[in-house]
Amino acid sequence: MPGLVNRGNMARNVEIKARCVDPARCRQLAERFSDKGPEILSQVDTFFYCNEGRLKLREFEDGTGELIHYHRDDDTAPSESRYVITPIGKPNLLKEALSRALGVRAIVKKRREVYISGRTRIHIDEVESLGTFVELEVVLIDDELQTSGMEDAYQLMKVLEIHKDDLLDGSYVDLLEETSGFGD
Repeated sequence: MPGLVNRGNMARNVEIKARCVDPARCRQLAERFSDKGPEILSQVDTFFYCNEGRLKLREFEDGTGELIHYHRDDDTAPSESRYVITPIGKPNLLKEALSRALGVRAIVKKRREVYISGRTRIHIDEVESLGTFVELEVVLIDDELQTSGMEDAYQLMKVLEIHKDDLLDGSYVDLLEETSGFGD
């Protein structure tokens, strides 16, 4: 998805994550209101302990990966995420080094369907041991105000029939820890 991720620099987007109550309906709506998609991805995210934000190594089926560090408030409302994505050619070696240095917090495995609607990435994620979720990422440019992205997120929530009571305040790693008893 060239142009939608600012790789190597601190980038920003506005995100929401919600339980997907009716995945078939969500797919239908995403296809209807998107410019591109779906692109189907299998991803394994290894989260490491870190002092600030979250750090994960994402591995793809083709043997490549991305190291992603991000900060996002745990809030159910659309909120800003600041992130850096670094492409990785041999993620296994980096995973071993980071595991030894920082420790593994958790591993999240998912099948992701990616749709593009304007400047927004729509993800429908089937997350192992957790269920199906929908995530919106409204890409912000340079000094653009967060409120502009929030407005776009709220509009797309209506289109995709995402209700406020379905919204989540954390990440998949947080949910995994809650359901498995890790992190206590």
